[in-house]
Amino acid sequence: METAEIARRFLAFFENNGHTVVPSASLVAEDPTLLLVNAGMVPFKPYFLGQRTPPFDRATSAQKCVRTKDIEEVGKTARHASFFQMLGNFSFGDYFKEQAIPLAWRLLTSSVADGGFGFDPERLWVTVYLDDDEAEAIWRDTVGVPPERIQRRGMEDNFWSMGVPGPCGPCSEIYFDRGPAYGAEGGPIADENRYLEVWNLVFMQYERGPGESKTDFEILGDLPKKNIDTGMGLERMAAILQGVENIYETDTLGRILRRAAELTGTVYGDDDRADVSLRVVADHMRTATMLVSDGVRPGNEKRGYVLRRILRRSVRNLRLLSGDDKLYLHDLTDTAIEAMGEMYAELRTGADAIHSVIDAEERNFADTLRSGTALFNRAAEKTRATGGTTVSGADAFQLHDTYGFPIDLTLEMAAEQGLRVDEDTFRSLMAEQRETAKRDAKAKKLGNADISVYARLLDGSGATDFLGYTDHESEARVLGLIVDGASATAASAGQSVELVLDRTPFYAEGGGQLADKGTVTAEGRGVVDVDDVQRPLPGLFVHRGTVREGRITVDDRVHAAIDTDRRAAVSRSHSATHLIHSALRNALGPTAGQAGSENQPGRLRFDFTASKPLSTAELTEVEDEVNTVLLDDIQVRDFQTSIDEALAMGALAMFGEKYGDRVRVVEMSDYSRELCGGTHVGATGQLGVVKLLGESSVGSGVRRVEAAVGIDAFRRLSRESLLVGQLSEQLKTPREDLPERIDSIVGRLRAAEKEIERLRSAQVLEAAAGLAAAATTRGAALFVGHRAPDGTTADDLRRLATDVRQRLGEDRPAVVAVAAVPKDRPVVVIAVNKAGQRQGLKAGDLVGTAARALGGGGGGKPDLAQGGGSDPAAVETALGAVEQQVAQTA
Repeated sequence: METAEIARRFLAFFENNGHTVVPSASLVAEDPTLLLVNAGMVPFKPYFLGQRTPPFDRATSAQKCVRTKDIEEVGKTARHASFFQMLGNFSFGDYFKEQAIPLAWRLLTSSVADGGFGFDPERLWVTVYLDDDEAEAIWRDTVGVPPERIQRRGMEDNFWSMGVPGPCGPCSEIYFDRGPAYGAEGGPIADENRYLEVWNLVFMQYERGPGESKTDFEILGDLPKKNIDTGMGLERMAAILQGVENIYETDTLGRILRRAAELTGTVYGDDDRADVSLRVVADHMRTATMLVSDGVRPGNEKRGYVLRRILRRSVRNLRLLSGDDKLYLHDLTDTAIEAMGEMYAELRTGADAIHSVIDAEERNFADTLRSGTALFNRAAEKTRATGGTTVSGADAFQLHDTYGFPIDLTLEMAAEQGLRVDEDTFRSLMAEQRETAKRDAKAKKLGNADISVYARLLDGSGATDFLGYTDHESEARVLGLIVDGASATAASAGQSVELVLDRTPFYAEGGGQLADKGTVTAEGRGVVDVDDVQRPLPGLFVHRGTVREGRITVDDRVHAAIDTDRRAAVSRSHSATHLIHSALRNALGPTAGQAGSENQPGRLRFDFTASKPLSTAELTEVEDEVNTVLLDDIQVRDFQTSIDEALAMGALAMFGEKYGDRVRVVEMSDYSRELCGGTHVGATGQLGVVKLLGESSVGSGVRRVEAAVGIDAFRRLSRESLLVGQLSEQLKTPREDLPERIDSIVGRLRAAEKEIERLRSAQVLEAAAGLAAAATTRGAALFVGHRAPDGTTADDLRRLATDVRQRLGEDRPAVVAVAAVPKDRPVVVIAVNKAGQRQGLKAGDLVGTAARALGGGGGGKPDLAQGGGSDPAAVETALGAVEQQVAQTA
């Protein structure tokens, strides 16, 4: 039975039993305490916590999940995976154990022909919580499971909570006996490899208090309503029903794994190390594909770092498998899209954009590998220079943390050079980083209460009626006030306040468009200056501002009015964003998908997927096309329709965005048609002019254009025209000849700077003969200490030091110490000949002495080292300290 069919059967069964089928939420969690959705119940968490009222009593879902806590274990076992899908059924105060348990049993044991999974009842075992007599009785007396196949387990195994104060309750788990070949008899408590968990039924019936661990907390009492939360791992169920050994041999992951083996010329099952790498690649490529599809982009923090890390682990393991540096991710992304496309159609429709992001990250990591290799080589050189054989754990951690190098790569590179790595220190630093992350995560969990104030307002008063598409002002009633994060009945002059109105013309920030500003006035009572509007929950508009005068209270009748000039300017920018998007797609192709935007008054920025920078010609083409559309004065129309109809007519959806069944389409004839909830002009001619200000990179595979719109664009063009005129007059050159004239001037300046640098360098080196001749004897060594003229570069100091050292020869030990202040910060270079090194004089040691005197640090090889500091006045002192150390050592 294919994975997609397993999910279809599960959802159909519960839909036929009165449950609402809820589509999988995006992997990008709405919960601010989570980076990514990591469990099937996460989208329902506000309902279980009582923060929001569920729109249904029963629900069922197949939820996408990502967990990266054990990412280092992925591939090492056949059980760990970073992406998985959780099938679940949920009850919000509707039914409880007496229905949840029989429903689960019926679905598992009904025949395939009857829509079930066809499990043999004799091979199923169950566990219940230690004192859950009720659940045991239902399994035994209602379902008919023999008492000997019902086992009781403790809190560690069969009691669930979120880890923070809130709902909790006992669990009951269902296990499948895979047979004697997989382990010992005796049920789940004897061997969980043989007895494989397939379903966990959570009975939320208590409220827990604070505690430090999974088992250390107090039960405060019963919940007002008893809830059901179940979870069945789709991949594990697929492995059982498809008769394969593990999840990596199922129809989805197995397809990606086999393709990775084909591309790299390996065979799964022939070599344990290769098998680990193949499992890593299969898991990570599926995870990366799903993350990119939900709008995540590679980066150095949060979700972006998760994606970057798994992509880089994929590249590294592919190189270990193939022994070459070919680019394989495009092909494997295709395979992942096909493997998962039946369940998630958006993967196929968004394939071009997914490829664009992943391909760019793979190319960028190829460059990173080169940079990281250079860093490792420096660390290895430093290790050998000090006579060591072990690369420091700190260097290994920097490679891991900065360049994304897996520790196995660092170990391999060290072994190739006959070195070891201080793994203990590395793992200590990693553990410290994880503990910091855990503490941060634990602190963030306490943020569950943050939205409860808004949730109570939404539940008590209902959604805000938004009038802003047609009205710029309206009468309204104050439904709620929030001051300092808590509900309030009134707010007085000078206080920051959040207002919830029953109706509003204010646009709340969203879709890249900044919020409206304006005023809320209670006649004769008070005025609030609104400077931001947000929607912390769907349908709830929260107006944030300051009470300018008087007093505002709940139930006040008020007049809400937006700043119309600002709204018009923002709307022009938003309409310009749509036009630029279309022009970019026309110039670059459909892969130029939207990756973010911000529409300000008179100015915008638009992020889009692209593998390389735009040329000047492409930018000019885009700008010309947009302004031509403005001249055509195309009417801007918006209308509501179904999501399917909108996509069928070619409307563009923002990549990774979430939409409901009914959507708003904004179209500009056939030139631009997008799903959008923002405000726009009535016709393109109202934009006046659009001027592109530049193009840049904002991340792997993502570029950004910025533009000025309307009067702001005109003013910018006017300023630039004035500047060009001034340059033309100053240089006595016609405007059209300015580029060539300026190039000529810049070329001459650069040539002059090079000549000045050459002369200065020559002047410094001219002193070499005199310095060598004036060398003094310190102990058994010759010593030269010299302060070069300020402004002398570090490169020139190195050349001077090595030149003087060469002139001193090898007959006697010799040390050369030269210093200068090139840019307000002193630099010192020390050179030691071979005879001096045999005498025990090391440049690295000597430069450390000088650098400490300068208030800084330094290092290098025994023959040449460089240091610096922050105290220019200490140069002579530093040279003197080196001279004294030479005298004592030689």
